[in-house]
Amino acid sequence: MRLGHRLLELDRDVPTVHHWVTHERSVFWGMQHASEGHVRAEYREILGSPHTDAWLGTSDGEPAFLMETYDPAHHEVAGHYDVEPGDLGMHFLVAPPERPVRGFTRAVLRHVLETCFAVPGVDRIVVEPDARNTPVQRLNAEMGFVAHGVVALHDKEAVLSTCTRAAFWSSSRSGTGRRSA
Repeated sequence: MRLGHRLLELDRDVPTVHHWVTHERSVFWGMQHASEGHVRAEYREILGSPHTDAWLGTSDGEPAFLMETYDPAHHEVAGHYDVEPGDLGMHFLVAPPERPVRGFTRAVLRHVLETCFAVPGVDRIVVEPDARNTPVQRLNAEMGFVAHGVVALHDKEAVLSTCTRAAFWSSSRSGTGRRSA
């Protein structure tokens, strides 16, 4: 499997992203009942902000996941921890699979983290998954994230977690963050 990504293109990608974010598997994304117009507006705002970005991820050239990054200093999470220079916030969503591929979500998260840490100056990744989303919390821990507790955000109770560059690469060397198919 060959993973890649490109900047999200509203006209080209919103129908696909709308299908993904409203799928029953994507309940923690918080857009279950969003119209395509609402999804377009959300991503227009993300792409129009100097503090956020969104990419469409691919597997062997086919759309397969969504990746978002944000500056935590300009996000509500900033009220719950001490933002440091070099922090980058991240969200990812794997498309509902037609046929599940063992280890695919792990490979996607690894790709996303490698992409984030490739940004000059990024030393730590910040995430705030829904507290009920225990599978992603386990996967985050495998990749080197440390949970700092539950915080109340406007739309969810979230587990604030961070991953340093050193912790991520250490998890890679130890095999817990390994690539698998």
